[in-house]
Amino acid sequence: MQSLTALFLSLCATSIASAVSYPIVDTAQEHFYDARQVIEPPQQGEPYYGQDAQYAGHTPSYQDNHDGTISDRVTGLMWTKNPGSKKTYAAALAGASKCRVGGYQDWRLPTIKELYSLIQMNGTDPNPRATSSDSLTPFINTDYFNFQYGNTKMGERIIDSQFASSTLYVSTTMKGAKTDFGVNFADGRIKGYGLLDPRGREKTFYVLYVRGNPNYGINHFSDNLDGTITDTATGLTWMQTDSGESMDWPSALQYAEEMEHAGYSDWRLPNAKELQSIIDYTRSPDTTNSAAIHPLFKCTEIVNEQGIKDYGHYWSSSTHLSTRGAAQAVYFAFGRSLGYMKDRISGNGAWLDVHGAGSQRSDPKIGDPAKFPQGRGPQGDAIRIYNKVRLVRGGEAHVVSK
Repeated sequence: MQSLTALFLSLCATSIASAVSYPIVDTAQEHFYDARQVIEPPQQGEPYYGQDAQYAGHTPSYQDNHDGTISDRVTGLMWTKNPGSKKTYAAALAGASKCRVGGYQDWRLPTIKELYSLIQMNGTDPNPRATSSDSLTPFINTDYFNFQYGNTKMGERIIDSQFASSTLYVSTTMKGAKTDFGVNFADGRIKGYGLLDPRGREKTFYVLYVRGNPNYGINHFSDNLDGTITDTATGLTWMQTDSGESMDWPSALQYAEEMEHAGYSDWRLPNAKELQSIIDYTRSPDTTNSAAIHPLFKCTEIVNEQGIKDYGHYWSSSTHLSTRGAAQAVYFAFGRSLGYMKDRISGNGAWLDVHGAGSQRSDPKIGDPAKFPQGRGPQGDAIRIYNKVRLVRGGEAHVVSK
């Protein structure tokens, strides 16, 4: 039976975001950054104005119900607090119907959009080779959710804290691997994870189950016939076309601040969670011959590192913090998420879709992509630096007074 506390919180969530069914929770990024480090808040017209911390949205707000559940007052979703031990994807799916946490029987494995609602961009991305989690901050609120890094004593990496979603990639990654989109709350990214590891064993994930607000993550787009698209589910209005040209992160911020379109001048570069909201995980270049976005939107075609037609990475306004500093910003791959991988036996390398259209990774904010001919990181992530831009306006976001 639903507790009075849970009922009260459900009503609170409804009142906080009653106008929309898919309220975007703010990223909780409060500091300002240039291309490398923390800076004082830039003023309008100055370089780096318009980044994530410049705008505040729905403040993250949780309630511990003291029965193993956490209520999100913004989204209307309720979560299990403890992810427990890692599970295979099949076990994660099957476990939802058996879950009885808090006395509820309607738990489900979250979609990637539900799961990403929990991410906070104030975490620190570890060095993949790190062996200690000291001084690290996860990308999830640990005041409410149980969290643990990968167990190095068991042969895992610190960053092996991937959480499963119910959203399978409609294509495949690597060389035909069936793939699940998951959120890594250790390194702050969405990646497509093959359900089998390179040795053919089933990959395991941490799992948080969710219930409530069945409409969360479902878009309702409307063409305004003026070059803009409104999503009534989130309250955000988007430019129908992208920037066409690619640019580095400081230029993307400037592009947004100078934009006048459809009679509006309050366009901004979307933060990571706003940008993720318009990804369509039912689409991909390999299955629909399109970007992973609704057909109402227009996406500039590119020729990717494989030499084939593809769609770009799109900048967000969110800095991706790491133990090495603030030199990277978050982007989403609306086309293939390429990486340069070497064959374990032959040693020959090739560009592959390693993380899937709809993944979230990060690029250096400035620099020369030619310095990364074989990508970077464990999966050789393609480093482009010059990415596409799609602007947004409206919603809950308002300029922060500093």
